[in-house]
Amino acid sequence: MARVAAKRHAQAAFQIALERDELEIWRGDLERLSVLVEDPLIFAFLESPRMNFEEKTRILRQGLEGVNPLVINLALLMVTRGRLDLVADMVLEYGWLVDEHRGIAHAEVATAVPIELKEKDKLVRYLGDLVGLKIALTDRVDPSIIGGLVARVGDKIIDGSTRSRLHALRASLLK
Repeated sequence: MARVAAKRHAQAAFQIALERDELEIWRGDLERLSVLVEDPLIFAFLESPRMNFEEKTRILRQGLEGVNPLVINLALLMVTRGRLDLVADMVLEYGWLVDEHRGIAHAEVATAVPIELKEKDKLVRYLGDLVGLKIALTDRVDPSIIGGLVARVGDKIIDGSTRSRLHALRASLLK
């Protein structure tokens, strides 16, 4: 549920930034907001129901000096609704929306062993051809997949792992 709310906030911010032709300005300002609320003391202060709204507004404006006033308004809205916990996910989603707008898709690939650079390049080209976009690849090692790989590009999952093949074979044999 929280991920959906973060995505909605990111989409709203993206639409405003796109209309104003300020995509990168908003990206930087949202990242500043994220850094600010990562501070446990500031986060606790802004989330505390005991603190009055005027003090929260003062702290936010002080911590975000020079930031687009609309970003500050978004931050204040999130404070009012008690949703500052969404900021990090919202900033991540916003970055993905900007990248997607520019023709870049993010892909996460899990393999049983580390991928060599040459194989990584082939994989980036293959995934790029598959989705028709440039790929920004993040790879990680997950020994539980045994072999092969599991790739996620946006909402698409490509499971070429040995683990999933073994599960499919087991299910087939049990039938």
